[in-house]
Amino acid sequence: MKTQDVIVVGAGPAGVTAALRMAQKGLKVTLLERGNVPGEKNMFGGILPNCPVVEELLPRFRQEAPLERHVVKRTLCLLSDTAASSFVFESESFDKPPYSGHTIYRPVFDRWYARKACEAGVNLLTGCFVDELLTDGKTIKGARIGRNGGDIRAPVTIVCDGVLSRLAQKAGLRKSPEQHTLALGVKALFRLKEETINERFGLVRNQGCSHEFIGCTKGIRGGGFIYTQKQTLSAGLVLHLDSVKKNGIAPHDLLEQFLDLGPVKKLLKGARLAEYSAHMIPEGGYREVPQLFSDGMLLAGDTAGLCYTNGLNLEGMNLAMASGFHAAETVLDAFQKNDFSAKQLAQYRNRLEDSFVLRDMKTAEKPMNFMRNDRLFSVYPRLVSTIMERIFQADGKPRKNIGRIGWEAARDVMQPKDLVIDLLKGGRSLL
Repeated sequence: MKTQDVIVVGAGPAGVTAALRMAQKGLKVTLLERGNVPGEKNMFGGILPNCPVVEELLPRFRQEAPLERHVVKRTLCLLSDTAASSFVFESESFDKPPYSGHTIYRPVFDRWYARKACEAGVNLLTGCFVDELLTDGKTIKGARIGRNGGDIRAPVTIVCDGVLSRLAQKAGLRKSPEQHTLALGVKALFRLKEETINERFGLVRNQGCSHEFIGCTKGIRGGGFIYTQKQTLSAGLVLHLDSVKKNGIAPHDLLEQFLDLGPVKKLLKGARLAEYSAHMIPEGGYREVPQLFSDGMLLAGDTAGLCYTNGLNLEGMNLAMASGFHAAETVLDAFQKNDFSAKQLAQYRNRLEDSFVLRDMKTAEKPMNFMRNDRLFSVYPRLVSTIMERIFQADGKPRKNIGRIGWEAARDVMQPKDLVIDLLKGGRSLL
């Protein structure tokens, strides 16, 4: 039987942030990771947005962290069967510190981040499957490690073991997530020379970019992506799980079809496939955030359902880090008062409500609900392609004004009443 001040389950961004903060403040922290090394089982193709709490923990974060590229350009591509319409945003301000966000490669980043926590005094145990939580009545008193055969006791346990967290369910803080609250990310990693990436994507130095695709999922709610790292490209799909089940198309087959699309093949030309991976993502939104605390226990990161999309941004890693930081601050206050009850730990929820974490989740709630409209991923990409094709088509006939072209294309592609309904709902979702 071992005793620590705090146990943290899961060495992802949330868990490492919490452990690092508490160790810096003098607490004895044990960090338990199921993988053989932190980052071993992580799937990530995306951007780490600017997150000030990390620089508060590690003032030289930008200089030392294995960040791949800072993102200066975002491209949204709407696909139909025969056409592609791309909208590009590029900003000079994103090319200057502190930058807006970086692409990262999680296996490398997570190991580095965990190493920083160990340097601060965190006791990291890998290859540990936490089988059970130790309890005294309804109070969580520690964790039981199945593989290593041992119990670790602590007055507080922070659980950050992912969206399907068994521990959070066993503790009664959340139910098994329903399909409509989950998305499935499937990704392929490709290797490509740095100079080739720069030339192909119009980048210099450590600049990076992202490409998002809509209309590439055979009517399934979701979209595709390509993100640039230094010498690799992450390409994949994020799919609403309930829509995948309804359509019955295997995610792996969808990924292969996506990678075979003309606009995608051009960007991946000459790249060598390195790995496949898949991962569940919480997409329930603010209303699905579970109970975050109980006597002796807190939830953070994906376990707490902290992830959102507003149709253009998919953010989770910065929310995970911030939640880990606020969980740590809550635990530090609890030690000051020697009170680890749910009543004391409830200030964690208040901290998240006051921070950008739950504020952004609230802001994204209406857009997330609107994004459950199947037509956004099938009809509207086709509509945009039809409009653009008719605008640029030259056939020797008098041209119509753009408004008339748009209305006629809408009548050809969809029911006008559906367009009106969607415009009204879409407008409300932005308010």
